[in-house]
Amino acid sequence: MRAHFLVVIGVLAVAGCATSRQNPPQAPAAASLDANSPDAALLEELEADLARKQATIADPLEPVNRFLFGCNDVAYFWVIKPVSQAYTFALSKEARTGIGNFFHNLGTPARLVNCILQGQNAAADVELARFGINSTLGVLGFGDPARARWKLEPAEEDLGQTLALYGLGSGFYLVLPLLGPSTLRDSVAMLGDQFLDPVWYVAPAGVSLGASATSTVNRASLHAGEYEAFKSAAVDPYVAMRDAYVQYRQKQIRGEDHPTDANGIME
Repeated sequence: MRAHFLVVIGVLAVAGCATSRQNPPQAPAAASLDANSPDAALLEELEADLARKQATIADPLEPVNRFLFGCNDVAYFWVIKPVSQAYTFALSKEARTGIGNFFHNLGTPARLVNCILQGQNAAADVELARFGINSTLGVLGFGDPARARWKLEPAEEDLGQTLALYGLGSGFYLVLPLLGPSTLRDSVAMLGDQFLDPVWYVAPAGVSLGASATSTVNRASLHAGEYEAFKSAAVDPYVAMRDAYVQYRQKQIRGEDHPTDANGIME
């Protein structure tokens, strides 16, 4: 689930430090509004939304993080992008979509366990149903009839979200080599989720690494141009990526945002 650096676009855990927040600007007219009036309710909603958008995170390692961000940027443009372009030329979109579905289906154990840990029994049932349907009717997960025919959406839960639910703060911001934006909590949680990834146990190790690399390149091919567009639109790409990642993770933790593409693969 944490794909890798290429999904840096997709922007792509063990200290209990809480995520810092900036105080939202106070609305001078709030005191004059009736607390029960529609205008007061709307104002409160707008203020809450503004507070969420202004959420930030401690970044004590910014010089190191900026260096790693630059290294990841070079790796993307000089390695991942050229390889994914050749990969795109070699395989049709339908084939690449099927491969993406296959790897997403393999991620079921981590999503299932985290649904259970979060007490989301209905979501856990859906994950089990999706795995059974896609592994059989979907031919080992290359197809996604669970979504297409039965409208069963995946529950994109991970250990970082689970730890957050249990009160563990984000800690500070980190940029991981090749994997991109993260936090102290999410980085440790990523290791926990890794133990539930079937690819981790494939032997020999070279085959496991090859499978992971294929998943990475395949995902990059399905999101071609997104990182370039994100970077060109940002005044400071590093800060823009950091803020986008923090907001994205907060929405996931609150259960407000589980964006997936047509393959059921998290953006």
